[in-house]
Amino acid sequence: MNKELLKDRFGFLFEEKLINEISESGKHKRLEEGQMIMDIGQKMSYMPLVVSGSIKILSEDEDGNDLLLYYLEMGDTCAMTMSCCLGDSKSTIKAITEEPTELIQIPIQKMEEWVIKYKSWRTFVFESYNTRLNEMLEAIDNLAFNNMEERLFKYLKDKAMVSGSKKLKITHYQIANDLHSSRVVISRLMKKLDQNGKISHHRNLVEVKDLF
Repeated sequence: MNKELLKDRFGFLFEEKLINEISESGKHKRLEEGQMIMDIGQKMSYMPLVVSGSIKILSEDEDGNDLLLYYLEMGDTCAMTMSCCLGDSKSTIKAITEEPTELIQIPIQKMEEWVIKYKSWRTFVFESYNTRLNEMLEAIDNLAFNNMEERLFKYLKDKAMVSGSKKLKITHYQIANDLHSSRVVISRLMKKLDQNGKISHHRNLVEVKDLF
C-alpha cells in the first residue's frame, strides 16, 4: 500500500520504520458494504487494520441470533481477531463491513514480531484490547440493564457517530436484526422516539436529532 497514505492515516500512531514495514508486509483490500470479513469458527491468518470505512463486530446467542458488540473505524483493529491469531484458535465473532471499507491485512508472524520490535505497535495492541473490552462490557450492560427504547436510541447514535452523519439509510428490519428484536417492536419505538423529538424518520431514512 502507498506509504504516503499510510503515513497520513497512521503517522500519529506509528514511527516511519513501522509504517514502511506495514506497507511492505500488509495486504491492501477494498471491500463493499455488507461483506463478511470473518465468520464464527473461522481460523484467522491475519489481523485487520482499518484504513477507511467501518466494520461491525457481532457475536451469536444460543439460538444463532446476532448480537452487536462494537464498531471498528479508521485506525482501529479488532482485539478478538488478535486474540484468535495469537492463540491459534477459531473465531467466536463475525466481522461485517458497515459501509465500503479499506483495510490492511497484517500477517500473524509480523504481529508477533512487531510487539517486540516496536514500542508504538505494542502500545497500539494493548490499547486496542482495552478499548474493545470496554466496548464489549458496555454492550453487555446495555443488553442486560437498558430497556429496548434506550438500546434503540443508543444504537442509532452509535451508527450516526460511526458514519459521521446524522442521517442514516437503514430499514426497521435491519435495526431489528441488529438489536435481536422484531420489526413491529422497532417500528413502534421509532415512532415514539420521533414523537419525543429525538429522531426524525421516513421510509428507510432516519435522522438522529439528539446526538449529544
